[in-house]
Amino acid sequence: MAPAPAWLRTPDDVNALLPGLWARTVRRGDDGVLTVGGVSVLDLAAEHGTAAYVLDEADLRERARAHVTAFDEAFRDLCGGADVYYAGKAFLSVAVARWVHEEGLRLDTTTGGEMAVGLRAGLSAADMTLHGNNKSDAEIDRALSHGIGRIVLDSADEPARVAALARARGVRAPVMVRVNVGVEAHTHEFIATAHEDQKFGLALSDGVAAGVVADVLSRPELELRGLHSHIGSQIFDPAGFEIAVRRLVGLHAHVLREHGTALPEMDLGGGFGIAYASTDRPMPVADLAARLAATMAAECAAAGVDVPRVSVEPGRAVVGPSTFTLYEVGTVKPVRLDGGGERRYVSVDGGMSDNVRTALYDADYSCTLASRASDAPPVLARVVGKHCESGDIVVRDEFLPGDVRRGDLLAVPGTGAYCRSLSSQYNHVPRPPVVSVRDGASRVLLRRETEEDLLALDLG
Repeated sequence: MAPAPAWLRTPDDVNALLPGLWARTVRRGDDGVLTVGGVSVLDLAAEHGTAAYVLDEADLRERARAHVTAFDEAFRDLCGGADVYYAGKAFLSVAVARWVHEEGLRLDTTTGGEMAVGLRAGLSAADMTLHGNNKSDAEIDRALSHGIGRIVLDSADEPARVAALARARGVRAPVMVRVNVGVEAHTHEFIATAHEDQKFGLALSDGVAAGVVADVLSRPELELRGLHSHIGSQIFDPAGFEIAVRRLVGLHAHVLREHGTALPEMDLGGGFGIAYASTDRPMPVADLAARLAATMAAECAAAGVDVPRVSVEPGRAVVGPSTFTLYEVGTVKPVRLDGGGERRYVSVDGGMSDNVRTALYDADYSCTLASRASDAPPVLARVVGKHCESGDIVVRDEFLPGDVRRGDLLAVPGTGAYCRSLSSQYNHVPRPPVVSVRDGASRVLLRRETEEDLLALDLG
């Protein structure tokens, strides 16, 4: 057998579920079949087909509420509470936008398309933020026309552009300045977003951010709400956030000293990590909120400034664990390795078109046999997709029962964030549906694409 990675242990019970990886209502029955929200995966596969994203509505709502409660309680005595914006880039649909808003969250959007989903869901644009390192004039103008709550400025030319569009509409644009605080988050290089050699934000170290702040304050068409930072994604160590707070508060205090302006808000971004594998240890949200509140209190006291109203932008931490992807097994292929032993390749009816994170970020995932129990001993397997790429890997290493065979169902947890959002039609494979479950019933949030959908774009 192929050697397992050092962090992966041979399970005592290959049928057991690791609770930290799954939505809260996922259970395995006596017959070994998984249920979620009281619905069997056999019934889900029969009704909706595979591959399919299966979302536990109750789990998502509970995680949303937990973030609102934790941050509001942690910051209540410092600045009257905190605002939580759901980062729609993780996964967004009309229903999800409506659910998180019902649970007390606002919406963070990065494009006109994401903003359109929020508006379709019935949210007020005043409860939305528009981000983006390359916003079009049309996106900015649309945001202003709907009364957007905040536009986050990401480059030195944006104050002039936003001011001109606001002047033409006769409105005052509420803006924040995204500050690149120079923190290298402990994450993959491609999703670390606050070291200076990357496309996001305005550098703090060379005075660019301070210059843009001064520019904004000089323009009557702009209302500077505060400073914004986002240091990366899938972060477990809060030390990076604490450094970011210290540096943001420093600039916040500079603005007060130099311009006599006490900025009312400060956004600390998101990027809170979740458990994808048994070794991941995300910090409970209440503990994270308390750490950030303590740091904010200490840094503002040291700088001699009042604590501004704080906001955060979780996405993955809300939706990621709520969803698993349900696949059907096709080919099972043992492959001999050059150094001896063999690797078992388990092919499923999806792949990098519905989860590109393994190929893109070298991400780790887990999986389990979902349609039955097995007494077979565990065998190290690699779960792969059906696409024409050797890198089309869904789960790089996981122990599965040695009798996994064609027609079995596999479930891969933790696929709620950046799987459907990053999905493609590679090899002309239509995107899977997103199916929500709650209280013993399922419904389709996003329908499965069809070959007719693919051909409808082809003008021949």
